[in-house]
Amino acid sequence: MTTDFKSTDWKNLNFAIVGLGLIGGSFAKALRRLHVRSIIGIEIDDNVLAAAMDQGIIDIPLKTASEEMRQADVVICAVYPEAIVNFVRNSVGFLKEDVLLTDVSGIKKNLSSEVQSLLRPDMEFISGHPMAGRQGSGLGMSDGDIFQKANYIVVPEKHNSKEAIKWLEDFAIALGCKHTIKISPEEHDGIIAYTSNLPHIAAVALIDSDSFSEKTKYFIAGSFRDGTRVADINAELWSSLFLANKEQVADEVDKYVEQLQLWSVALRAGDGDALKNFMRKAAARRKELY
Repeated sequence: MTTDFKSTDWKNLNFAIVGLGLIGGSFAKALRRLHVRSIIGIEIDDNVLAAAMDQGIIDIPLKTASEEMRQADVVICAVYPEAIVNFVRNSVGFLKEDVLLTDVSGIKKNLSSEVQSLLRPDMEFISGHPMAGRQGSGLGMSDGDIFQKANYIVVPEKHNSKEAIKWLEDFAIALGCKHTIKISPEEHDGIIAYTSNLPHIAAVALIDSDSFSEKTKYFIAGSFRDGTRVADINAELWSSLFLANKEQVADEVDKYVEQLQLWSVALRAGDGDALKNFMRKAAARRKELY
C-alpha cells in the first residue's frame, strides 16, 4: 500500500459517511467535535439528507456516489454488510487515490477481503466495529456521545497495513472510546453472537412472551426495563445481521435455552441450592466484567 491516509490531523481530513442512521449520524456529530475539514453524507432518503443539513452535521449531501466523493480521505460505511459491497462496487471510480475505507458492521465474515478485492491497489479497507449504540434507530436517535468510554473492535486482515490499523485505533480513541481490541473476523462473529445478537433476541422474546398483557406496564421496574431496552429494534438491520451469522447465533440461542432449562428443572424440583449456585456463578462473572 502507498496510502497517505494515516494523518491524525483531524482538521485537515475530509470524511464521507455512507448511511446517516443511528450510527452514521452519530459519527457525523462526533466528527463535528473533532473539527474535521468537511463531512460528506451519502443517504438515499431525501428527508434524512435534509435533516442532516439542517442540523449542520454534514457539508455535502449526496444520494449516490459522484465526483464530490473524490474529496474524501476517509469513507465510513454505516450501512448493512451487503450494501457496503454494493456501494464500493458502484463508487470505486469516484474514490481518490490513497483513500481509507472502514465500516461499522456487526458481522464480518469475508466482508473485508471482498471489499478490498473491489478496490484499486492504492486503496485500503479496514474493518471495525464500535461497541456503541442506543435504543431506537435513525438519524433522530443519533448522538455523538455514544462513543464515549466504549470499546472499538478493530478487525484487520492480511491485506491491512500497520499504518491503517494504527490509524483506526487512534481514530477510535479520538472519538472518545476507552479501549481498542484487535481480533480476527471469525473470533469477532463468534463473540458478537453471544454478547450482542443473543441479548437482542432475548429482549424481543421477553416482550413477545404470551405473559405480556395490558397490565404489564403497571408492574415494570428496573430489571424488566433494562432487560427489554433493546427490544425497540431496527428489524430490517437486525434480521440481516442475524441471518448473516445464523449458525453461530443459533448455537448461542441453544446454549441459552439449556441454561433456562436448568432453571426450570431446579424450580420445579424446589432445589434452592441449585438456584443459589446459578446466581453466585453469574454474580462472580458479572463482577469480572465490570
